Amino acid sequence: MLQFLIKGGWAMVPLLICSLVSLTVIIERLYFFRKTAVNGLAEQIVGLVKNGQPGEAARLSKAAAAPLLNILGVGIEQAGSPVKAMEAAAIAEITLMKRGLPVLDTIITLSPLLGLLGTIIGMISSFQVMTLGSLAQPHAITGGVAEALIATAAGITVAVSTLIPYNYFTARVEKETEVIEYYATRLEVALDTQLLRRET
Repeated sequence: MLQFLIKGGWAMVPLLICSLVSLTVIIERLYFFRKTAVNGLAEQIVGLVKNGQPGEAARLSKAAAAPLLNILGVGIEQAGSPVKAMEAAAIAEITLMKRGLPVLDTIITLSPLLGLLGTIIGMISSFQVMTLGSLAQPHAITGGVAEALIATAAGITVAVSTLIPYNYFTARVEKETEVIEYYATRLEVALDTQLLRRET
């Protein structure tokens, strides 16, 4: 592995850093999104509010540190103006869900460019060997070409291995946003129904 990195030239150093950062973000995001599957609890919260038990619903919303439950909890606590309160909470929670995604997006774009830069530098080295009249030393020429190909392959590998999780996380954010809108609307209706019952 170390020989592979050395043969790839100096461009392998930033590519290695990109791959480590990408892996760290991917693991952290996987752990984060594992906590967001709480639709069953959200259903119970809306049901409790419908049945006139907002206190129990508020307690249940604190059962897990999930974005959806946090937003519903804010809506219950701010029953006088739940829509605005949930909108503000949703903005904050969606921002947290997108955390790290710009980093992955940058790595997807940057890695192939670093690989291409390594390719260019490797080819320049090969041409320099040729201009020095070392055509009788094919290993010296092919060494620069090998360096170029290794850097390119590494850059593309890092980009591809980051692209798939990035698209998955982006889709998850969109899905969670839709789920938040759905349950926030249902909670708003339930709170309005309870308010009307109190007034009559």
